[in-house]
Amino acid sequence: MIEVTGNIVDVFNDEIYPATLVVSGNKIEAINRTKATGQDYYIIPGFVDAHIHIESSMLTPAEFARIATVHGTVAVVADPHEIANVLGVAGVKYMIEDGDAVPLKFYFSAPSCVPASPFETNGYAINPAEIEDLMRMDAIKCLGEVMNFTGVINNDPDILRKIRIAAKYGKQVDGHAPGLTGKDLKKYAHHGISTDHECQTETEALEKLSLGMKIQIREGSAAKNFDELIGITDEHYRDCMFCTDDLHPHDLIKGHINLLVKRALDYGIDMMKVLRIACVNPVMHYGLDVGLLRPGDCADFVVVDRDFNVKRTFIDGSVVAEDGMPLIPRRRSKVVNRFEASKQKAENFRVEHKSGSINVIAAADGQLVTDRRLVVPKEAGGCVVSDTDRDILKLVVINRYDREAEPAIGFVMNFGLKKGAIASSVAHDSHNIIAVGVNDTDLCKAVNLVIEHLGGISAVSDGREMCLPLPVAGLMSIEDYTTVAMRYREIEAMAKSLGTKLNAPFMTLSFMALTVIPELKLSDRGLFDVYASQFIDLFSN
Repeated sequence: MIEVTGNIVDVFNDEIYPATLVVSGNKIEAINRTKATGQDYYIIPGFVDAHIHIESSMLTPAEFARIATVHGTVAVVADPHEIANVLGVAGVKYMIEDGDAVPLKFYFSAPSCVPASPFETNGYAINPAEIEDLMRMDAIKCLGEVMNFTGVINNDPDILRKIRIAAKYGKQVDGHAPGLTGKDLKKYAHHGISTDHECQTETEALEKLSLGMKIQIREGSAAKNFDELIGITDEHYRDCMFCTDDLHPHDLIKGHINLLVKRALDYGIDMMKVLRIACVNPVMHYGLDVGLLRPGDCADFVVVDRDFNVKRTFIDGSVVAEDGMPLIPRRRSKVVNRFEASKQKAENFRVEHKSGSINVIAAADGQLVTDRRLVVPKEAGGCVVSDTDRDILKLVVINRYDREAEPAIGFVMNFGLKKGAIASSVAHDSHNIIAVGVNDTDLCKAVNLVIEHLGGISAVSDGREMCLPLPVAGLMSIEDYTTVAMRYREIEAMAKSLGTKLNAPFMTLSFMALTVIPELKLSDRGLFDVYASQFIDLFSN
């Protein structure tokens, strides 16, 4: 039995009072009110990330837990569709097993869209029968984000069967519907899809709220919607949650949901409302076995100071982090992978010049959506080449699952590189190899560095080469979080030294292949128009 004294923040009764928590085993046995002690410490429920892809942290679940608990996170609802696209159900089970080795409470979704679309090559396809097998597992709390919103709207039997399976087991269905509105959104929501983390404006969020959907306010490394959406929480706090979706290691080391709590408080949102969003709502929505600071609950809570700095994190009655340091022992995760790509030659990336204009992807900093531009390309030696003056760079995607596959080639604006190239085996959602660069030689070097390490992120220029290996499915490192964050910062700094002004160039690059988010993307099979749902030619006469 242990006792913890401080000012209890009772979110359910909107009350703060001095008390001593009595913890017996993994439960809160009692909360005994005391006289004011003058302590400046507050005991609050633990933070929950309502939607995250652990793989984007480049850490295994066990290592992710060590740094997340430092920031007061006690649980996450993780969608493992990144590793599932590489390894299928075996990848999902890998994440559950690795997470089970540490105290942080990992809950998972059954990935609904693996592959995300039929317009890219991935390593595995999860069928409805496998979804049903996953739904029987206690660790699986929902059907993962339904990115195939067009399939829902058009009554695709496969995705609708998966939704019915989730309903059969009484589990929630997560949404993913950027920009969807009107009658199509009504149909989407009517099928029981309960959340969305893709809202970019208040108007979009309010329409989804009006249809009974809950809004997950996202602030990740690339997609940042907090500032646009936080205004809805004063009135709709009961139907909102915080999430990060995709958070790179150098950002995770700075903070997690705790940072969103601080920002919401700075906006003037009432503290009790903020804590409902950050702590209570995900637990209630998904039915998580996470304590909420009541007698009989699991002893999951956080001690913070007056400025909401996390001092100690408790999970099931044990201190798992204190004063900025994890108390969870480091463990070495096993390596699982599938990587078949052959090394490339620079001539593989040549594009023969033709008359007319080319279709170009226009990336946007801090957003996953892209625009489509039609431009007259730069020509040299009979080939279309990158044009740094207009910030039009060559983009390539190489199928990692087929040694004989030829690269798909396109062009992208707004990456800002003036020299060199960067590459990654993190390319949502199929995780083929993606690279952007100024010339074919550096593009080839960057791609081959990733292939040599069977996964990773790389940057090359002027004879200098850097790579962060990601041997677990080409997505995650087996190093500790400080090492991964440091190496990531170094390689991102190199990328920015090449000229890019993007806040998160590797994260932005990773979404240039995702064919379920508008408007124009490049998969391993070619340039894809998301609105038209078809491949298009690079050249447009």
